[in-house]
Amino acid sequence: MEIGTIILAAALAIIMFGMGLSLVRRDFTRLFQQPKAMVVGLINQIILLPIIAFVLIAIFEVQTDIAIGLMLLAACPGGATSNLISFLAKGDAGLSVSLTTANSLITILTIPFVVDFSLQYFLEANEMIELNKLQTIAQIFAIVIIPIATGMTIRAYHPVFANRMNKPVKIASAAVLFLVIVGLVIKKKEDLIPFLQQAGWMALALNAGSMAVGYATARLARLSLSQSITISIESGIQNGTMAMAIATGILMNDNYAIAPAVYSLIMFLTGGVVIAYGVRVVKG
Repeated sequence: MEIGTIILAAALAIIMFGMGLSLVRRDFTRLFQQPKAMVVGLINQIILLPIIAFVLIAIFEVQTDIAIGLMLLAACPGGATSNLISFLAKGDAGLSVSLTTANSLITILTIPFVVDFSLQYFLEANEMIELNKLQTIAQIFAIVIIPIATGMTIRAYHPVFANRMNKPVKIASAAVLFLVIVGLVIKKKEDLIPFLQQAGWMALALNAGSMAVGYATARLARLSLSQSITISIESGIQNGTMAMAIATGILMNDNYAIAPAVYSLIMFLTGGVVIAYGVRVVKG
């Protein structure tokens, strides 16, 4: 296993550990306190997001590596970043945390099936990769659930220490992710321009499209403005770190990590737009 893959897996584990440090028992009980908002959010994240990605790929006929990377990204919704953006945008921060908590558990089971479908659909017979679903579930469990559980345990018994560590852990995980993206860019510098030409526009289209659909479905369901903003954010802010970790560590193909890396940069820009919108329109 390459050093970059190990660092990326470590970065994901650190991010999940940081998320665990911020979770308490009520974050799980709250899952059942806003059932309509939770259902709308999870439908957007687990079902509509991969469908939107697949439709965009079908329309624009992108390169195979980009297509698989985008589908892999669409299978990895949420992440700790969405909680911060939702808070800054005056969304429903509690709903954001609840959705992130729920999809962190659910996607352990859904990711292998979305990825396997993508490999079978987009790859030629002689390129086919056999994905061991049980092994994939176990690997995702190890780098997602175990760090979250460890963080929650530390918070339960040492809350002061957990609060003190929350910010340094987030800074460390962001720094490691940045270094991984830079390393990936350097490694793929010869193919970078053509990859960016396709991945950039597709990532922006997926990001903007998923955010728009998330917001529209929330408003159609007559959710509050703050809940609608949160569902829009949760639909568009993906766990790019997980997608890159699966691409390089499980599928062993750096090219599949290009689209998630580009998306990870773009989503901060669109997230800034949503923050500006939320600050302007949400009262209080």
